[in-house]
Amino acid sequence: MKRWLINSVIAVYLSAMGFGIFSHMLSFHNTTHPVMYFFVWDMFCGWSGYENRIHIVGEGESGAYYDLSKGPWGEFNPFSDIGRRHYDYNAVNLRHIPENVLRNTQHEPMTRIFVFEENWAKKYNMPDYIWNQMWEEPKVPRSYYSVRQVLTPESELAQVNNCWLTQCCNSDFMSNPRLRQEARLVNPSISVAKLKRKEPERTASRPDQRETFLDGQREPENLFTPAGN
Repeated sequence: MKRWLINSVIAVYLSAMGFGIFSHMLSFHNTTHPVMYFFVWDMFCGWSGYENRIHIVGEGESGAYYDLSKGPWGEFNPFSDIGRRHYDYNAVNLRHIPENVLRNTQHEPMTRIFVFEENWAKKYNMPDYIWNQMWEEPKVPRSYYSVRQVLTPESELAQVNNCWLTQCCNSDFMSNPRLRQEARLVNPSISVAKLKRKEPERTASRPDQRETFLDGQREPENLFTPAGN
């Protein structure tokens, strides 16, 4: 009985971990429920050396700029002293924040809404006494700003740019010929298109001509190449 119970626990554990790796690799229901966090193989591998903040600014018809990051009711901090907008790193729901602020405030008509991304090295988050022990240079934080999204007055997407880390990755990739060469040689791909070929019937006018037609070919909805961290 004891051996049977041990074997069952091992089998369940390996099955759960195997499903987690499969779900993470193919993005199959990996975010459908918070419980999936315990199975998906994604243990903080996306952490970076940069701190991130989101700023939302509206441009009025008069040329004045307005802070639309938080409404007149104040900032909403779900976990700590950081506002909720900073947790949406993929910018999935950021456009709803200025829409809500503008709907509940009096203001001049807006022409554009900008979503700015601020990044700085996390080493500047150290307390001063630790900084002085590790670095001889003065602690002068440097922030980098980039336009993440441009919205219409109705909070519709007009322009979308990559995040800071993706921009840095693309810049390094384009400036390194060795990486481009390796990407052309070893980049994996998955083909999901199926081609059905059929030969048409011969006609009296063209008895010897053979043509190949593609029946049912269409662009797949999700054509992707697997990528890792």
